Amino acid sequence: MKPHKALILALTLASGIAVYPASQQAAAAEPFSPDQKSALDTAIRDYILAHPEVIVESLNAMQARQEIAEKERQRAALAHMQGQITGNENDPVIGNPDGDVTVVEFFDYQCGYCKRMIDPVMQLLKQDPNVRWVMKEFPILGPASVTAAHASIAADKQGAYSEFHVALMKYRGRLSDAVVFQTALEVGLDLDKLKADMASPETGKTIRDATVLARTLGINGTPAFVIGGEVLPGAVSLDTLVEQIEAARKG
Repeated sequence: MKPHKALILALTLASGIAVYPASQQAAAAEPFSPDQKSALDTAIRDYILAHPEVIVESLNAMQARQEIAEKERQRAALAHMQGQITGNENDPVIGNPDGDVTVVEFFDYQCGYCKRMIDPVMQLLKQDPNVRWVMKEFPILGPASVTAAHASIAADKQGAYSEFHVALMKYRGRLSDAVVFQTALEVGLDLDKLKADMASPETGKTIRDATVLARTLGINGTPAFVIGGEVLPGAVSLDTLVEQIEAARKG
């Protein structure tokens, strides 16, 4: 007998309540007496102590249901917000701007897992020149992340987003405002123009839009990739990215 069925039977017998046909239950129902309540409480406690795995099974089942519901909610949001996900003209784009498949990446410049992804991502764009890669600045790891996000969007206005992005991702060490600006100088950016563009309302809006979008999609960490109708959370392998891109092409 399955544990949950055994529990129902045990509780029924322990409470001393007769099992009536469905048609008679409403008429037969009476409030539990104190003795019945006590017997029921004891039966529940004894059963759980004897079968603690029932609690684990119940929690696992609940988690599975929640994950399925979240996945469905996420897919609905992806379908509804596709224009904002892939078509925000203020988002920097690397790879082929006219590629037949769009990949969207949410990232933070201080995220170690994001840094691990930079080489696989650049390798993918080199071996597949028909991928459009949309960058969503999602600075969630502190003030330096916010500065870097503003600077990278500003770098896009000087046509140097990709170079600046790669340089920051490959930087090994604690990120700071000074590091961000020094990196900008090293890739040949006009620092005065960069700072002016960093302070523009448009730059701030681009980051806010990406942040709101991430929250709406249930993305709470970095990196996260959107390919077709799927969200891939965390660092993934190059093979996984290639597989998802090919699936989106066939889609």
